[in-house]
Amino acid sequence: MANLTAIILTRNEEKYISDCIKSVSSVAKRIVVVDSFSEDKTVEIAEGLGAEVYRHEFFNYAKQYMYAVEIADVKTTWILRIDADERLTKESAEELEELCNQNETTDVSGIILRFYNVFLGRNLKHGGVYPWRKLSVYKAGKGTIEDRNMDEHIILSSGSVIKAKKDCEHQAFKSLTFFVNKFNWYSTREAMDYFEQLKVDSRNADIKTRIKMNIYYKLPMGLRSWIFYVYRYYFRGGFLDGREGKIYAFLHAYWYRFLIDAKIYEHEKLGDEFGPTGALK
Repeated sequence: MANLTAIILTRNEEKYISDCIKSVSSVAKRIVVVDSFSEDKTVEIAEGLGAEVYRHEFFNYAKQYMYAVEIADVKTTWILRIDADERLTKESAEELEELCNQNETTDVSGIILRFYNVFLGRNLKHGGVYPWRKLSVYKAGKGTIEDRNMDEHIILSSGSVIKAKKDCEHQAFKSLTFFVNKFNWYSTREAMDYFEQLKVDSRNADIKTRIKMNIYYKLPMGLRSWIFYVYRYYFRGGFLDGREGKIYAFLHAYWYRFLIDAKIYEHEKLGDEFGPTGALK
């Protein structure tokens, strides 16, 4: 077991929370769940599996996570930020335990985990979505999270970063209805971030944000979602994932990315202010 605290944010995750907690239980000394007032059995399941559960109203992931870190008052060396629909595999759990223990006193402050996405029952391995990497593990006191509405990342104050080699799992799919609703919810927050980013110097942003603001959003509306689809489906081989790859690439480009553009256009034309999105229903 590693000297590690796992933090999980939840809302109505009764289908996924058990597997998530079980997947980290062999690695984490402590498991903390911050729930956004679930209406299902999420809290009951989490408490039954030994997790500490706190409830807090949701505004966005970044603020919810910052609250979680504060309320948890972490004393372990490491923190694992993991979503309820993510889970460590047996191999990635063993690797993470080893990496944490080996780097307890080294200058390594962060560990990047890698994931494959499960969509419509298929592990997507192409289309630019595999391996999906993110900085999920870091030393307590060495990291914070970007205060953004979307695509918030852990930022380290010091130390080096290493990459895990074993795959973790991301259950990206509950149902097509949920998937479409989630992208609608995400698109509002992405549009909000777009307008907020216009007010700041993008030269100080991460490379992904700089590409979005200085290249992607400079293209005409409509064209950019088409280019996104062609890039993901053809150039990055999304077609190799069969029908599931086709559906995922199409919805990601022509539903999610185009919807963001439409909401940006709506805001620019009508001037309506964005309201808080609240938690995903």
